[in-house]
Amino acid sequence: MLALLDNLLRQLLMDGVIGLRVATTPPRPVLQEQVGFRPPNDQWTKDVKALQLSALNVFLIDLRENRKLRSNERERGVAGGYDPAPARLDCHYLITAWSPIEELPPQVEPVIDEHQLLYEAAAVLLRAGGLNPSQIYPVGSAALKSWPPHFRELDLPVVIGSPEGFPKLAEFWGTMGSKQPWKPALHLVVTLPVELLQQRSGPMVTTRITEYRQVDRPDSVEVWVQIGGQVLDARTDRNNPKAVVGAWVQLETTGGEALQMTRTDELGRFTFVNVRAGSYVLRASAVGLGELLSVPPIGVPPSRPGEYDLRYG
Repeated sequence: MLALLDNLLRQLLMDGVIGLRVATTPPRPVLQEQVGFRPPNDQWTKDVKALQLSALNVFLIDLRENRKLRSNERERGVAGGYDPAPARLDCHYLITAWSPIEELPPQVEPVIDEHQLLYEAAAVLLRAGGLNPSQIYPVGSAALKSWPPHFRELDLPVVIGSPEGFPKLAEFWGTMGSKQPWKPALHLVVTLPVELLQQRSGPMVTTRITEYRQVDRPDSVEVWVQIGGQVLDARTDRNNPKAVVGAWVQLETTGGEALQMTRTDELGRFTFVNVRAGSYVLRASAVGLGELLSVPPIGVPPSRPGEYDLRYG
């Protein structure tokens, strides 16, 4: 996910920073090499001079949990149980501007060009506000599709030039080689929600049985079952059905009494908790697909694998 964030920043800066462009007819497009993510050391300086173009260095310097946004609340997960509320990760970048021209005073002052370039980079980031992939990449582009679907429309919070600055700037430049001059750096912080980086793998746990009883009281046993399944669309391809996202699924008695209702997630999965053993009906409803009932009724606990899956087609 950090690689996706790097490329998102690169595209934003390439599109918006005028100082990276070369005034030719027709205009020469900005090269990816003009926005680099490598350490701004002696080798970086040589590469910029060889490129003979102005460049921005966007170096990831630190990763820290954003504790101000930490929560002790817990959220119910689709696979069952309660998960901690999502953590947030602050990604700290130092952005510096680089001119390919060597210092030749008093005729040439490349530092002035670098200052203008850094100013433009700050202006582009401030105008953008939060980083939103769908607002930076063209609709339908491969770059946008590389982001997880639930991530494409999300605004990633940013802080540009925090008041306290980066506290170890002197140490940073001290590790970048003996020939590196001190340069002004724009401190950028982008906040990523960690829970969006998690991807489910493997089959879904469709049944979880919990039994409660008082000690030395066999007659006090109480059994609760959690069930889960998927809503799938197999109308066009029965061997490779598609997950139906956002479908409503209702758990009913065999007499039609509604007990619980939920919606499917991005994988078409749903779950119901605190279900007593017995026979039930699942009713799914999705836009453009209509209603679907489990026929025959389902058994809790199940009598066969995949008993709780619902398929259109």
